[in-house]
Amino acid sequence: MSYSVGQVAAFAGVTVRTLHHYDEIKLLRPGARSPAGHRRYDEADLDRLQQILFYRELGFPLEEVAVLLDDPDADPQALLRHQHQLLTERIERLRQMAAAVEHAMEARKMGINLTPEERFEVFGDNDPEQYAQEAQERWGHTDAYRESMRRYATYSKDDLLRIKAEGERLNKAFAALLEAGTPPESEAAMDLAEEHRQQIVRWSYDCDYGMHTCMAEIYVADERFTATYDAIKPGLAAYLRAAILANAERAGHTPG
Repeated sequence: MSYSVGQVAAFAGVTVRTLHHYDEIKLLRPGARSPAGHRRYDEADLDRLQQILFYRELGFPLEEVAVLLDDPDADPQALLRHQHQLLTERIERLRQMAAAVEHAMEARKMGINLTPEERFEVFGDNDPEQYAQEAQERWGHTDAYRESMRRYATYSKDDLLRIKAEGERLNKAFAALLEAGTPPESEAAMDLAEEHRQQIVRWSYDCDYGMHTCMAEIYVADERFTATYDAIKPGLAAYLRAAILANAERAGHTPG
């Protein structure tokens, strides 16, 4: 059975002009001609066209495709394995690109859809977009993460600046207690720890005492958090952790 150039173009999703071009450059010569001189393609021609389109999809120039397909020592099975490997690698790259886009979308949901000037005004050097992928990988499956994303999607720049100001005020208050030698188990420190928890509840998600203590452990276990707090006042990360644990104990929370 043979097929006309129009039929093959329809099968393969290419134009008739493309098939004419492939014929002209001797990349895909039709196996026969009709009595009127029209191109007729057989099954072998269709197989070759499929090979051509595989490599074109992968970005190979036509010259390289011709060399690959016309190699007299080429094993058809090996050629298929080569194409399968290339397509698998392409799929993985596309998957990674899709994941990157998803992470960027999550970053936008966090309220980071700001101009560069606004981003610096709100976040300074601590732009959370750089941690968006890690945050999704670590907590993306949790209700708290999803609730936080939902809320931040509604916040304006002014809301974000208010959150930032509240956080800075709390950090300065903790640092002042630490500098004054006030124990983290004191009423003042525990009250600040409770205010810290309530800020999370108000702006991000329902942070119970168990979640709050887990967060406190991250402040000392993750060197990035530790460095951020200790840059405000050396020892602040450990002090904040101790105050949060003491506040949770005061509220009757038992770790475990």
